[in-house]
Amino acid sequence: MSQMITITTTEGLAAYCEMAAQAPYVTVDTEFLRERTYYSKLCLVQLAVPPRAGLSTEDEAVLVDPLAKGIDLQPLYDLMADTRVVKVFHAARQDLEIFYIQGKVLPEPLFDTQVAAMVCGFGEQVGYETLVRKIAKEGLDKTSRFTDWSRRPLTDAQKTYALADVTHLRQIYEFLAGEIEKSGRQKWVAEELTILTSPETYVVEPEQAWKRVKTRTTSGKFLAAVKELAAFRESYSQSRDIPRSRVYKDDALLELASTKPKSSEDLNRSRLLLREARKGDIADGILAAIAKAAAYRTEDMPKVDESRDKLQVNPALADMLRVLLKAKSDNANVAAKLIASASELDMIAAGERHVPSLKGWRAEVFGNDALRLCKGELALAVKGQRVEVIEV
Repeated sequence: MSQMITITTTEGLAAYCEMAAQAPYVTVDTEFLRERTYYSKLCLVQLAVPPRAGLSTEDEAVLVDPLAKGIDLQPLYDLMADTRVVKVFHAARQDLEIFYIQGKVLPEPLFDTQVAAMVCGFGEQVGYETLVRKIAKEGLDKTSRFTDWSRRPLTDAQKTYALADVTHLRQIYEFLAGEIEKSGRQKWVAEELTILTSPETYVVEPEQAWKRVKTRTTSGKFLAAVKELAAFRESYSQSRDIPRSRVYKDDALLELASTKPKSSEDLNRSRLLLREARKGDIADGILAAIAKAAAYRTEDMPKVDESRDKLQVNPALADMLRVLLKAKSDNANVAAKLIASASELDMIAAGERHVPSLKGWRAEVFGNDALRLCKGELALAVKGQRVEVIEV
């Protein structure tokens, strides 16, 4: 690429976004840092439109510098909300989180090439590099993969690496969109994107944060302490934009839930608590969380969902479901794990019916026949190299 345009002004961004709004689609990627903050720090945005008459190659794909002094990203957010233009990402979740948290916008309509590739039989969570190699027949220079994108100036090598994430994406999008249209699987992709386009996906409520803490203990009093300690940590991290681990790590949280400190002296006896957390606002928050948990009534104490652990799995049926899944996924040319996980198959074999693989497009491909297999209405037979489904 002879020249790489980096947009550093609101006016420049507005001009490009106005031009992009006339295109059928725009490919998008971001570079960010999250090691030192709670929320991702947006460091670079890459945009590309399809080749068009009268548009130079250099104007098709650009870099946007969110760290440039005085730049306002509102024109970009407006483009993301413009329903006339398809926004194309690869593995969009983290990009979308940034747009939602910072710009209060979720791109619409959305196309995620990772989701589309799985639906088209490229395997589970296929990487961008693989799609570039298989569809665009190109290779990617990986030397800038571990760049600190917050540092300026960016080198030409870093810019070239970043732009490749949206230039090859155009060819990948057009190929996958064509394949999906030919196969009539637009509804499949739309179902998969529902979670990505839901605001709830990107908001962590402090009261729910305890569910992400792994613990084997089911004691109500212990879980009450875990819940309150996790809620305080989440609120504190969000309000100060620092990582959870800078407040206290999960192992320290579990220790505190077990020892239930009541004073600063008790906090100082902790083996795992960071020194900074033994005083000031964090120490006060810990002691308040423990006190709040101690006041829980028995009926209000959180409970771990143990229903799955109590399921009586029929192992023979589970094995048959695995064979059926393999046959169905091969026939549909879709990654088996995209249709159903191993744990879901065990749940179905135990009589559970509220699982994703029994709903939507998954039911059409696999779930409906899985239920018939469970009822004894279908049998499986091997013919040569293939497994066939037979009506009983």
